[in-house]
Amino acid sequence: QVQVVESGGGLVQPGESLRLSCTASGNIFRINDMGWYRQRPGGGREVVAEITRLGNTNYDQSVKSRFSISRHNANNTVYLQMNSLSPDDTAIYYCYANQHGQFYWGPGTQVTVSS
Repeated sequence: QVQVVESGGGLVQPGESLRLSCTASGNIFRINDMGWYRQRPGGGREVVAEITRLGNTNYDQSVKSRFSISRHNANNTVYLQMNSLSPDDTAIYYCYANQHGQFYWGPGTQVTVSS
């Protein structure tokens, strides 16, 4: 079993930055992809950014110029640096870890962008 926990959410003003962290623990042998999804108010869960074990990344077009995903394989941690935040980025951000096709999700962390 793999446990996934996010941290770093909070309330920020438009234009500010925030850095989310996510760590996978437990039976973490050969974690493959890790990444972030978000669920905005009234919406479904949507991909934000993903990163493979080798460091290849994939971003949703709406965040590509503002967000950056990185990963530290030694401690199975993935980060999401979010810059130039706007109210549209307000959402619960969920992290996942993919182990041999089995997806493990964290409980989510709230990000609110408001003046």
